[in-house]
Amino acid sequence: MEASTSTPAARSTDADHAALMDRIYRHQRYIYDLTRKYYLFGRDRLIRELDLPPAARVVEIGCGTARNLVRIAAQYPDARLFGLDASQEMLKSAAETLHRAKLDGRVTLAHGYAENLSPAMFGQTAPFDACIFSYSLSMIPDWKQALNAASAALSPAGQIHVVDFGDLDGLGRVGRAVLMAWLGLFHVAPRVELLHNLEQKHAESLRLLPGRYSFLLKTHATDFC
Repeated sequence: MEASTSTPAARSTDADHAALMDRIYRHQRYIYDLTRKYYLFGRDRLIRELDLPPAARVVEIGCGTARNLVRIAAQYPDARLFGLDASQEMLKSAAETLHRAKLDGRVTLAHGYAENLSPAMFGQTAPFDACIFSYSLSMIPDWKQALNAASAALSPAGQIHVVDFGDLDGLGRVGRAVLMAWLGLFHVAPRVELLHNLEQKHAESLRLLPGRYSFLLKTHATDFC
């Protein structure tokens, strides 16, 4: 799939989204990992099941505090890792996390937008072997273009890995309404359209967690085309 050409309007929207993310996470970043572990389920399972090839090149789109990147580095010591985030504030926390873990030299961070993802954003030319979206598609304004860009940035055998909120239908009407209201405070919108499309066309690559709370996806980039 081809990525769309950036326009002045798109760049303005990107800048607005980045400013919003910075406002949300300017203070939240200090408690992000402590609080999110109670409701961002499936992240460690995604990491355990990556099954990366030797010396894999892995990018996490919406890397946040680099919590996942640290765990991937531990499980795959020969992987080359990259982290992209739209929030400069979160990237400050990511850099601090990586420094504490002595991973400064193994992980390259970049400020940018998922919709524009490419190896060049990190000063690279080789494609990625894996692109990871961990509870980030539900915060990316143009999530369809984000998936397009990830597909284009992957090697022919590369894979896209996703963990994110489901449609929450198994939580009941009240439970779903409460969680949706909570998520709305952080401008999070479960991508129900994506989930239903995956159920129809890529059910073999999809796993739903209890209550349809969240889903995990592991698939080749070409499956989205």
